[in-house]
Amino acid sequence: MAYIGTPAVDRFTASKAASVYSGDGSTTAFTLEHSVGADEDILVSVDGVIQEPSVAYAVSSGTTLTFTAAPSTNSGNNIFVYYLFSTLGTVTHPATSALSATSGTFSGTLAVTGASTLTGTVTANGDMVLGGTTPTLTIGDAGAEDAKIVFDGNAQDYHIGLDDSADTLVIGKGSALGTTTAMSFDANGIITKPLQPAFMATVGSDSNNFAKNTNVTIPFATEIFDQNADYNNSNYTFTAPVTGRYQINVILRLGSVDDASAYYYLELNTSNRSYFNIFDPDFGQDAVFWVMNTSILADMDAGDTAKALVLQENSGQVQTDIQAASFFSGHLVC
Repeated sequence: MAYIGTPAVDRFTASKAASVYSGDGSTTAFTLEHSVGADEDILVSVDGVIQEPSVAYAVSSGTTLTFTAAPSTNSGNNIFVYYLFSTLGTVTHPATSALSATSGTFSGTLAVTGASTLTGTVTANGDMVLGGTTPTLTIGDAGAEDAKIVFDGNAQDYHIGLDDSADTLVIGKGSALGTTTAMSFDANGIITKPLQPAFMATVGSDSNNFAKNTNVTIPFATEIFDQNADYNNSNYTFTAPVTGRYQINVILRLGSVDDASAYYYLELNTSNRSYFNIFDPDFGQDAVFWVMNTSILADMDAGDTAKALVLQENSGQVQTDIQAASFFSGHLVC
């Protein structure tokens, strides 16, 4: 197969040992007769004094020698440049030919303007720029395998990727796909948040004859679900894990409501404020049952709590029950 690429340079090259120049007191830039790769590849003498590389002079573009201060005027040759090393040629990849590699590391900006296929590991320490009229980054090759992007953080990694077996797009914590998933998008566009704070609890069984003239915490002791483990079924309290807006709901079913009582009220108590539902049971007779409810979008700070209480005020008998068909629920909205 014919060689593809820049023609190889001649292995045997006759190069000058030195170049000489004359200073005029103002010119600082001189053109070298051979290309060099670094300031240290030449030895420079001005008026018999050896010059320090990168301090007294610098080489740019391979052939431009620039002095920090213009060499003194001399009608004869007073600048001597001795070539210690010289650049014979460079090898570049032809723009019209495909480049194949198993891995690559780019410390600068990687600019992609045409179609490129990356099948190995690519590490970009700089920016990655997609150019063209309709720039598209495709991850995967239509095969039956998972694909992901990992964000390598200092203290915590995150990932976004395709769970091919479930046909879902997932976002989660860590570098392993499918672990600690925070958000999942299925093929129908349905979004679930497996770690989003959400709970529901019920009384479970009737709590008979609760005390009157006392704020009684409603014993929502039976958890139906507790996503993210923020509800305590021992003290019947929900604790906000993060600051946000929480939708909190209480359905309270009372039994044997005494019409002689001044009033009953349901309180949703949160750290920031309380919300109430109140009614006067003067029905002319006791009610076999009565349902009270409250629903509110509450502002809660991280560590704030929410619980539900009921009060039977003043006169009347201690006869009212908190029935099992009572529910306490909530979730983080935003």
